[in-house]
Amino acid sequence: MFPLRLKTAAALVLLGLLTLLAGIGQRTIWAPSETFTASVPADAAAAPLTVIDQKLRTLHGGTVKINVQGDGNFMLASGRPDDVDAWVGKTAHNTITGVSEDEKSLSVEHADGEGTAPNPAGSDLWVTNENASGELDYTWTPPADGEWTLLLASDGTKPAPATVSMTFPNDTSTPWAVPLMVLGSLLIVGGIVLALLSARRKNGEGGDADGAARGGSDANAHDQGPSSSSSANRATMVAAGVVAAVLAGSGTAAQAASPSPQPSGSASAPAKESAGLPVLLDAQFRRILEQVSSATDAGDAAKDAAKLADRVAGPELEIRTQNYKIRSQVGSYEPRMPVRSTKLLTTVVTTDRNWPRSVLAVTQGEGNVVPQILTLVQQSPRENYKLMETTPLQPGTTFPSISRGGTETLAAADKSGLLYSGEEAMAGLADRLTTADSPFKDKLVEGDSSPYIADTLSYQAEVVKAGENGNFAFTHKVVPDSTVVFRTSDGGALVLGRINFGFEGTPKAAGDKLTIGDDAAALAGGKETTTGMVLNFAESMAVYVPPAGSTDPMKLVAATRGLVGASFK
Repeated sequence: MFPLRLKTAAALVLLGLLTLLAGIGQRTIWAPSETFTASVPADAAAAPLTVIDQKLRTLHGGTVKINVQGDGNFMLASGRPDDVDAWVGKTAHNTITGVSEDEKSLSVEHADGEGTAPNPAGSDLWVTNENASGELDYTWTPPADGEWTLLLASDGTKPAPATVSMTFPNDTSTPWAVPLMVLGSLLIVGGIVLALLSARRKNGEGGDADGAARGGSDANAHDQGPSSSSSANRATMVAAGVVAAVLAGSGTAAQAASPSPQPSGSASAPAKESAGLPVLLDAQFRRILEQVSSATDAGDAAKDAAKLADRVAGPELEIRTQNYKIRSQVGSYEPRMPVRSTKLLTTVVTTDRNWPRSVLAVTQGEGNVVPQILTLVQQSPRENYKLMETTPLQPGTTFPSISRGGTETLAAADKSGLLYSGEEAMAGLADRLTTADSPFKDKLVEGDSSPYIADTLSYQAEVVKAGENGNFAFTHKVVPDSTVVFRTSDGGALVLGRINFGFEGTPKAAGDKLTIGDDAAALAGGKETTTGMVLNFAESMAVYVPPAGSTDPMKLVAATRGLVGASFK
């Protein structure tokens, strides 16, 4: 009987050791890799653009690394998902959407479309833009909260690089490791205990036989029993302690061999949708502003409007173009106020993600006597922001408070929550500039130290009064498509737009002559006329509109004008 029990104990210990080692092995030598790499299949269709879906960044938590290999130059840009989709448009493209079940291949979906696209490098939509030649190793780190998609391309005409692999954090959990180690330890303890019990029984049998030979001493038998039991218990405790030490050592080794899982930054909260987010981050805005400033500096220095084309449009391009022409002939003519990216006082960024998109910057750098509002507009996804207007703040005027985290833009006719719509505000200002007794006289006011409206009305009245040889008329007409409305923090609005200021003169009698200034003569081709003349100015204006229910009047915030045309009838 004894050998069978001993064999059973030995088998339990051996099985326990094997089970314990299996558990330890799962946490050490058989532990899964910390990362896995999946690649785009070799048979994926060629396309000029490749989109890497934003969900891949958080597919397994942790940091994702991307390796791209291609012929020649290529770029990898990051942007909001809706911005990337809008830029891709109808162009044929591949989208990397996921990982295969065996975690070896990336899932690729192909969309047919136009065979080429403009070069996406340098688009204002991209928050980051990595340029490479031959190979690029990229760590996908989100530039801000929310969802971010990647766009891979060569130059828009050639196929995007086809060799793309992504390395993801792997699931290194080993759910059976601890149960196996616990079970193995219990089997080892059980085997040792069984062996000790077997040994105790054998000793007990030997004591009984010896006692019978001596006549059966009860005292000796009584003394031996407790002694044998105490020895067995101590041996059992020692065995259990040894196993516990082995188990503890195994756990320590396993922890040393297997790094603690790192928390995922996206696991605690879902990614925000693009809706309601500002269309530009601060870094984007500053980069755009620097490029706009560089373009205007180059144009101003050379008096060459061609140098403005990439970053200036609309009224500002028209005004500066004519300003250069006048200054090339009239040296004393005042240049347009310079555009500075330095000393950025504030920015206003829309959360309206449709196009066109409008944003504002208020700067006061070198050469800016007062802060000026820079209005930049992006007409479509594939166009960059361009400077549309520069409007100096009226002296003594405070720029309205607007959240820098993004604000709502309203349609010109939208009066929601406002005392007047943007359309009504600009129409009221135009009437106020035209007529001294305008019904908006008390509804739209200006600061005492910055009387643009009063000066304009005074100038018009003086011209009419002094015009002995001519009849003069003045008009101020809103350019509807130029009106932009931003919601202010108090529920009101800042309205910006262009007004065309027309100045017409006609001789009173045959033979009467009208004379124009040197600046206008540079555009008209002469200084005198007997048939009449027309001068055109572009007025860039900004008006604050109070919220609905307010008893306060509208206020002129910024204003300027520039001569854009002169001709004879």
